[in-house]
Amino acid sequence: MPTIVHEFAWPDRVVVGTVGLPGARTFYLQVRDGARSSAVALEKEQAALLAEKVDEILDELMVNDGNRFSVPAVTPAELIDDDPLELPVEEQFRAGALSLGWDPSTAQIVIEAYPFIEVEVEVGDDGSIEVDIDSLDPSQVEPEEMVLVRFPVGTARAFAKRTREIVAAGRPPGDDG
Repeated sequence: MPTIVHEFAWPDRVVVGTVGLPGARTFYLQVRDGARSSAVALEKEQAALLAEKVDEILDELMVNDGNRFSVPAVTPAELIDDDPLELPVEEQFRAGALSLGWDPSTAQIVIEAYPFIEVEVEVGDDGSIEVDIDSLDPSQVEPEEMVLVRFPVGTARAFAKRTREIVAAGRPPGDDG
């Protein structure tokens, strides 16, 4: 069965936000285009890494002599989005893998989110564990669905800034309880 692609080419809104209190928050990548929206659950570390890598791509584009696009060094004030997630948050799936890239044909950052895939593990009577290695190869697994988001550089800079702030608003580092 082919993968269902939830594509947002020029979304009205793309943000990372949370539901819950620090220490018990669930992170979401939420995207909306008109009345159509999608929310993908993320791990805190996935959100932090996503923000870091978006900024890295934008910073590299700024210093690349061959780049003909204007990339803001800081978040444009008119693109700052401090609003909470839109409710109700209806989770499409929990992200297992994220892909991040740059599309020079449209001057957009591209995020692909794929669902977490559960792998069956067999535990033998002797305590041995068996895993089908082929089931762990992403090229061998076709996901049921994915979310594809394309958004411009200014929005990407705002996205990264907000995401870093959301991640930092939780428990202090080393606070496990």
